[in-house]
Amino acid sequence: MDYPGDNRLAAAVVAHEGRVLLVRRSETERFHPRVWGVPCGKLEPDESPREGVLRELKEETGLLGEVMHKVGESSFLSVYHGHEVKNWQDNFLVRPLTFDVTLPLPDQAYRWLAPADFHSVDIDDYNREIVRQAFS
Repeated sequence: MDYPGDNRLAAAVVAHEGRVLLVRRSETERFHPRVWGVPCGKLEPDESPREGVLRELKEETGLLGEVMHKVGESSFLSVYHGHEVKNWQDNFLVRPLTFDVTLPLPDQAYRWLAPADFHSVDIDDYNREIVRQAFS
């Protein structure tokens, strides 16, 4: 059950030809700066997870996508203004409809990587698990 302060999020495992789109977060991010992961973000009030994941994908990468299916759920705790917040996340497999990646901040980067090549970037176990959900 949600309580005040809960966050709802949606993550996109954008897959094409056996590769997954990973994005490196900016060094200015409060949460996990410079860590690689899948595009993800908070849902707007009254926004469905399927709508939110496509909006976040567009905002974070400039890409348009099509939700193939939900692959799983995950959750994590974070601290915001000194208060612990529970984050509930729906994870989706998304097929890209466009391929011209545009990142919002100049110190961000992106790569299309096969899961076997994730060792070449600083990706955390949480994001590895989201990708594993999509391919199991």
